[in-house]
Amino acid sequence: MARIGVEQSLTAVQQELQSKGYEVIQLKQEQDAQGCDCCVITGQDQNVMGVQDAAIKGSVINADGMTAEEVCQKVEQKIGYQQ
Repeated sequence: MARIGVEQSLTAVQQELQSKGYEVIQLKQEQDAQGCDCCVITGQDQNVMGVQDAAIKGSVINADGMTAEEVCQKVEQKIGYQQ
């Protein structure tokens, strides 16, 4: 199953992804994003972590204004394109 990096403050998103069987990695620093297929960020610190600067090869999803379920759907769309 895919590894999904999720910012610490997105607890509901972490729980939703875990319930669907994804391996969830908390993003505390840029190195945490390495090895993740996709990362979910709050959008508040968009470039502080440098995730968009190729810390990962996968997609970065901005969860701002989205429900946990909507984020999971977006993750599934992005992961589906990569496989």
